[in-house]
Amino acid sequence: MEENKKEILGKAPIGRLLFQLALPTVAAQLINMLYNIVDRIYIGHIAEIGDIALTGVGVCLPIIMIVSAFAALISSGGAPRASIFMGKQDMESAEKTLGNCFVLQILISFVLTAVLLIWNRPLLLAFGASENTIKYACDYMNIYAVGTIFVQLTLGMNAFVTAQGFTKISMFSVLIGAVSNIILDPIFIYGMDMGVKGAALATVISQSFSCIWVVSFLFSKKTLLRLKRKNFRISPKIILPCIALGTATFIMQGSESVISVCFNSSLLEYGGDIAVGAMTILASVMQFAMLPLQGIAQGAQPILSYNYGAKNAIRVKKTFRLLLFSCLIYSFTLWLAVMLFPRAFGAMFTDKAALLDFTENVIRIYFGGMCLFGIQIACQMTFVSLGKALSSVTVAVVRKFVLLLPLIYIMPMLVEDQTLGVYLAEPIADIAAVSFTAVLFIFQFKRALKKIEQANRR
Repeated sequence: MEENKKEILGKAPIGRLLFQLALPTVAAQLINMLYNIVDRIYIGHIAEIGDIALTGVGVCLPIIMIVSAFAALISSGGAPRASIFMGKQDMESAEKTLGNCFVLQILISFVLTAVLLIWNRPLLLAFGASENTIKYACDYMNIYAVGTIFVQLTLGMNAFVTAQGFTKISMFSVLIGAVSNIILDPIFIYGMDMGVKGAALATVISQSFSCIWVVSFLFSKKTLLRLKRKNFRISPKIILPCIALGTATFIMQGSESVISVCFNSSLLEYGGDIAVGAMTILASVMQFAMLPLQGIAQGAQPILSYNYGAKNAIRVKKTFRLLLFSCLIYSFTLWLAVMLFPRAFGAMFTDKAALLDFTENVIRIYFGGMCLFGIQIACQMTFVSLGKALSSVTVAVVRKFVLLLPLIYIMPMLVEDQTLGVYLAEPIADIAAVSFTAVLFIFQFKRALKKIEQANRR
């Protein structure tokens, strides 16, 4: 089986292979999106308190993003490096990478759980909670924090399953949790009258099911890379390059938390709780854009990494071109849907007329640059897949910290409607970031391909 899988990554037609790998990863990302979005849909429709409870849970999103970002710090660097080692036929180093990342994620989980349980209220107030919403935010986060280890291992280890080409297995690991969450949410929220606490409990239990599935697979004989006790001793020469490569994804995801805090605090100042509530909805819709795009890119990652390790420049180039085309088609399609049917997206999360009207007015502005964002994701994932840590970090930092963060505070000073100015920061930053990333990628990709060609001539 091992030889067949590697034969597929190195020789199967690119188009068919990308479709086979990307379809389950896209499905997995869409299913994963249901965890938080289903919670918000159910919470937003709780009688009498739905809108304020939704805003409270929305304030938890920055912390949830941080937890996910720490999983990505290890996995998004470790999984591509494992694929590259597989391309070089160095299975021992690939398994050491898997084992080191597994142990480090467990250690990080314990630290994060302690921090969230001890300091959750001050963090939530700093992240944009008001006196009206802090109760609901704390109710959700106190329970969610207990399940941190399940989130870490599910997201982190699933990346290694995908990196080996077992995308159907990785899809099922997410599917198990998402279906459980959809079933348990109404039972706990409405049936047991637990409200926001019920939504959090349903999420934790569902994530535990996913965690058991993916970890059990990596311990089994069905996988190419297995979790083995001898590889659980952390080695700096193994783990530090993984962290370096994963830093770009960590910045992208972790900075979403920082950006969310900045958005929430600015919107609370200029527009009040309704503006923060609208931002919760916009962030949920943004997941419709980002997670499937990331799923397509994750499907391409094993092909790019394996063939880069195998020094096959032609397959690397063909894979990137197809990835770019696929990402652009999706990002443009979603952008068009938002432009044509803005109210329909808001209506998924609330039936409160005031919040729905407000959201309809700002969603087109916020998503103005989304049509081009497929370029950003395709280039970003290719940098990571080829092990280009510095380039990955650079494009992540430029988009979030050089462009978007300052614009959140600059734009309200330049337009008459200050609340609208905060929302305008997103499309302006997106368009500028895509332009910068495209230029940098052209130079770096050509250099990487030239390096492969020179190595093949020797």
